[in-house]
Parts: sequence; structure tokens; C-alpha cells
Amino acid sequence: MKDNITFARLSEVEPSVLVAHMSDPRVTAHMPLLTAEWGLETIATFLDQKEQCWTRDGLGHWAILSLGQYVGWGGFQKEGEEWDFGLVLTRDAFGLGRRIAKKAIDFAVADPRIPFVTFLLPPSRKNLGALARLGAEPIGEIDYGGTTFLKFRLATV
Repeated sequence: MKDNITFARLSEVEPSVLVAHMSDPRVTAHMPLLTAEWGLETIATFLDQKEQCWTRDGLGHWAILSLGQYVGWGGFQKEGEEWDFGLVLTRDAFGLGRRIAKKAIDFAVADPRIPFVTFLLPPSRKNLGALARLGAEPIGEIDYGGTTFLKFRLATV
């Protein structure tokens, strides 16, 4: 089945849809930096921060759509001199991760600003085969926001 994956600005998504997404325990189970409940105020702050990335860096996180329906958010956020890729899908879209990641990585390969992409995953993520299939190599553990993450790197040139 063709998914017709497209990327849009997060600000185009109804805030209540984002609240529902980010309040789902199956989604937040592997998000150790998510320590507070999400409401409309949290979403407003979140959207403002993501728009600031677009303004500062010319790139940021997208709303991800499949057949025109919101299925999550993700994309590239500059962390220092590195472009980190993140992906947070709705529970019903977990199976689309590989196709969405491939489309995003294809974008990175075509963008001369992005010589490589990093990925940060919490140690609670045990299935790392998708990263290996993409060609990402483990770098080790890092501390981010007081939390340990597994860091991977994928060359795009």
C-alpha cells in the first residue's frame, strides 16, 4: 500500500491533536525527557520552540502526514554543529517509521547543509535494527538534559 507520506509545518496541525498524541502512554514510554503532562499551553510552547528552530536554522521538525492524515512529528533539529533526527509517531503509525525515516534521510542526503545525521535513543529502546539497516553507526552513550541516550551517526555524503 502506498502511504503518500508528506511533511507539513507543525503549526498546521490542530493543537488538540498534538495534545492527544503527546499524552498517549505508548508514545511517551520511550521519551525520558517528557516529564510533564501536555496541554494546550505546553503545545503552544512546543510549537513556538519548533518555529524558532525554523527561523534560526532554516529547518526543523515537521508534522508528518500519511494520506493527508497526521501520523506524528519529526525531522531535523540542529544541536550545536550536528543535525539530529527525531521521530515521534502516533500509536497507529508505528509501522510507518521506516518509510518516514527513509524519506527524511533522502531529504538530508539532498541538503548540502547536512553532511551527517545523528540519532539519540533512550537505552529503553532495545530494537535498534532499523538504525543498522539505515547504515547508522553507534557512537556511544551521551548525557542530554540529565538523561543518558544512545547516540548514532549516519553519513549523508
